[in-house]
Formats: sequence, structure tokens, C-alpha cells
Amino acid sequence: MSNLTPIRTPCIGVCSTGIGDAVCRGCKRFAHEVIDWNGYSTEQKRAIDARLDEFLAKCVANKLRIVDPGLLSWQLSVQKIRHQPHHDPYCHLFALLKAGAKQITAPEQFGFEVLPRYRDVTLMQLRDQIDEEFWVLSAAHYDRYISTRDLFPEQVPEALR
Repeated sequence: MSNLTPIRTPCIGVCSTGIGDAVCRGCKRFAHEVIDWNGYSTEQKRAIDARLDEFLAKCVANKLRIVDPGLLSWQLSVQKIRHQPHHDPYCHLFALLKAGAKQITAPEQFGFEVLPRYRDVTLMQLRDQIDEEFWVLSAAHYDRYISTRDLFPEQVPEALR
């Protein structure tokens, strides 16, 4: 990724930080990251983007496997599904599920397969489970590294001090 490439906000317009959540149920950023996003440097935004990318990719890879990256990429293009090209392909797969899990009846035609343990679960249910696990992982990270200010005082964002 070029250092000149701007980092788009991960906001999906479903913010729960306004009702008191420490971690947004929509984009999975921490409340202070949502509030301060426009004031962050590109490097700060890139660090947040990388964390979210890594967490989501792990959650997707726990349930699905990309078997044909080229086919997945082609389907994303044909279906006109917006995704971040610099993100992990498993995040691209999640974008596909968000856009059309209900319409996908043959995952192999989209370049992925459902892992054996989850083959009795619909893609819509898997999409929702992945989204929930992504939030749980983000919340656990927040609880461990952000809300425990006394353990890591040098890592506490200025806005929370």
C-alpha cells in the first residue's frame, strides 16, 4: 500500500458508541477512535485499519476457506462489491457475504468453501456469527489494552486520560 493512499473511515453508518458502547458494533473501532478519527494522522489511521483487517480476517478464516482467490476477486468485480483492495482476501470474502450471503447457494462458484464444522449453518448465520466474533475480539482487545489504563499508562490515548 502506498504511503500516499488515504485510509478511508471504516464507518458503516451503524454506530453504537453514541449509546455508550466502548467498541462500535458497526465498524468495531473503539469509541475514542470513532470520535477522533478525523484528527488522526495517516499512520494512526493505518494502524487502526491494520488491526481491524487482521481481526476480521481471523474471524472469517475460522469458518471459511478461500480455494480460488482469482475467482473470488472476479466475483467481487462482477458483483460490484466494494472492498478495500489492500485488505486481506478474507476481508474481501466477508464483504461478499455482507452483500449477498442470501443469494450464494454454491460457495465454490465464488472461490470459497465452508469449513466442515460449519456446513450445517447458512451463510447468513455464518456472516452474523463472524460479525459477532469480530466485535467480541475487538472488545477483548479494548478491555485488555485500552480500558486497563493503570497497566499501560503510556498507551492510553490522550482523550481518555
